Amino acid sequence: MAAAGPPCTWMVCALIALILRVTEPVLANDVSSCDNPSPRGPSGNPQDLGPGAGVGSRADDDSSSRIVNGTDCAKNSQPWQGALLLQSNRLYCGAVLVDPQWLLTAAHCRKQFFRIRLGHHSLNAIYESGQQMFQGIKAIPHPGYSHPSHSNDLMLIKLNRRIRETQGVKPISIASQCPTAGTSCLVSGWGTTSSPQLSFPKVLQCLNITVLSDDRCRKAYPEQIDETMFCAGDESGRDSCQGDSGGPVVCNGSLQGLVSWGDSPCAQPNRPGVYTNLCRFTKWIQDTIRSNS
Repeated sequence: MAAAGPPCTWMVCALIALILRVTEPVLANDVSSCDNPSPRGPSGNPQDLGPGAGVGSRADDDSSSRIVNGTDCAKNSQPWQGALLLQSNRLYCGAVLVDPQWLLTAAHCRKQFFRIRLGHHSLNAIYESGQQMFQGIKAIPHPGYSHPSHSNDLMLIKLNRRIRETQGVKPISIASQCPTAGTSCLVSGWGTTSSPQLSFPKVLQCLNITVLSDDRCRKAYPEQIDETMFCAGDESGRDSCQGDSGGPVVCNGSLQGLVSWGDSPCAQPNRPGVYTNLCRFTKWIQDTIRSNS
């Protein structure tokens, strides 16, 4: 990863990217260097999920990228998967239901106003039987979150009411043990099926990935990895990507991580995805939920 350059606004970065066809994504509220590690979160304007939504262009930032070379998730197979929405139907990040009234997502997905959709399989905004809609009434990012390094990249969101648990909407438990190299996990999201070109799927995508050793992770991203992160990805061409941020990484039936950041374009050889290492935060999560219930 290139060393950080001089600061620039997201608009300037977007124009540079358009002119030079550089594919490094830039957050709408990102005023840091254009070549920092890429948070796998919202682009300038999230993908519009209204009727007729399709492939956006990076020229107007009307896009958010997605899981590369995944497959369609079976309906209701990821009942903890949530979508964070702006303006009722604009997807900008994923999230994970961990309690009847609480979600986890990436701290870099923080917005002032948003809605949450659970129990929805399609990318389309059309109502699906079984979906549940909520308001986020409180967002609590981890106090140690650091930008642009994305250390401690997690945030709790309190829903305006408790969920109604169904086959398609239910929480997942958080792993108490840290991941070990070689563990097979599953990451999900409504991400693009290609990078840097944008190709939007119709439904939630799932991808099997493998946890990598700390040594291999640190070799891929020298001086950018700390204990709050882990790397996963088994081969070139298979990866999570921008817009999947905050989505779940499930290993052995428990929530092990959240999509956080990685290189751009996604799915490059020896440039795995980087995920928030949730085993380091179980006490903070439990204490925060308890003190704000």
